[in-house]
Amino acid sequence: MKLTILGGGGFRVPLVYGALLGDRAEGRVTHVVLHDLDAERLSAVTRVLAEQAADVPDAPEVTATTDLDEALTGADFVFSAIRVGGLEGRADDERVALAEGVLGQETVGAGGIAYGLRTVPVAVDIAQRVARLAPDAWVINFTNPAGLVTEAMSRHLGDRVIGICDSPVGLGRRIARVLGVANPGEAWIDYVGLNHLGWVRGLCVAGRDELPRLLADRDLLGSFEEGKLFGVDWLQSLGAIPNEYLHYYYFNREAVRAYQQAEKTRGAFLKDQQAQFYEEMRRPDAHALKAWDRTRAEREATYMSENRETAGAGERDADDLSGGYEKVALALMRAIARDERTTLILNVRNKGTLSVLDTEAVIEVPCLVDANGAHPVVVDPLPDHATGLVCAVKAVEREVLAAAEAHSRATAVKAFALHPLVDSVNVARRLVEGYTAVHPGLGYLK
Repeated sequence: MKLTILGGGGFRVPLVYGALLGDRAEGRVTHVVLHDLDAERLSAVTRVLAEQAADVPDAPEVTATTDLDEALTGADFVFSAIRVGGLEGRADDERVALAEGVLGQETVGAGGIAYGLRTVPVAVDIAQRVARLAPDAWVINFTNPAGLVTEAMSRHLGDRVIGICDSPVGLGRRIARVLGVANPGEAWIDYVGLNHLGWVRGLCVAGRDELPRLLADRDLLGSFEEGKLFGVDWLQSLGAIPNEYLHYYYFNREAVRAYQQAEKTRGAFLKDQQAQFYEEMRRPDAHALKAWDRTRAEREATYMSENRETAGAGERDADDLSGGYEKVALALMRAIARDERTTLILNVRNKGTLSVLDTEAVIEVPCLVDANGAHPVVVDPLPDHATGLVCAVKAVEREVLAAAEAHSRATAVKAFALHPLVDSVNVARRLVEGYTAVHPGLGYLK
């Protein structure tokens, strides 16, 4: 089975390949094709993968190419993890937004809109090529903003594109762990929303919802990441556990101030950090896997550090530094390729799951997965406060898609202005001016 990884020179590709090395069953991936526009980055990641596979018999073959059509032809699965504009583009997204006093995070607020406007045209082109060159392939999208990009691709691929994210998985795992659930995989997580905008409303084990027990115990509730990040009082008021990215909404002023005061934005930090890694990989004698693992550990430990500092949450728990999206990707591929039915929290078309959104809207909910793809599970309606936020952000996503399709600068301004974290039409206009000035890829907006 052939797996094509788009963004194959990306830093987290070894996580995916490492997960594949542990899969010894029939119908497993036997050939991995890495595609990237940067041949030097491809070479560096290929070296890491070679060291990972050194002592693994029958490890999946790895090839690399800068030719997109060659990479896609004959693929069974396509894993999309591209970053249009690279980390330099992410750093610019943050800088332009913060200069206007609004959030520049890569998936939330102004930064997420800018990233989406750059990425959607590229993702649509990929989707159209997949439909032509590998019509039977399943596309697993991890490219951010994941929900928005998955929806853009679904207009050309239908249900054969599925978005994944590790945030809901990590949240469910932390809740199960703090509740003492022996086997977190057996817990049913009632999670619903959009990508990076969802809430856990229940965690059922053997038919019993254990979340009320957590919400009632202040010591227990304050003992894990989200309790420290949001505060016990706020979680008890909500009656749910929000995805960590909702910290940007609930504590927006504090988050913006922390990012403005930081020595470096997250994007700038990762750009410099990864530049050092790829520079090290230019040396023929460099230990690729060791260098990658050291850099990855630093990356994970500093994740959302500004938010945790604002909340006084302290250092990130060691159990939360192991990633997770590669496990979701592998579980999804297994379920489809082998009809190994499972339940995963995924980004899929709504199909009436949330009545406040239309059927084509991509949402993030538990899904039953089998050989025919991912099927969203019926969920209870969201409370009013969550419904309002979900509908507002989905409306913004639709304006981003419309702006990309029509090449409309006015529609792009509308997208920024309608976002809950952008508080002025004039700010929205200046954001579009700022982003089009620094991003050649937004030159299509007229």
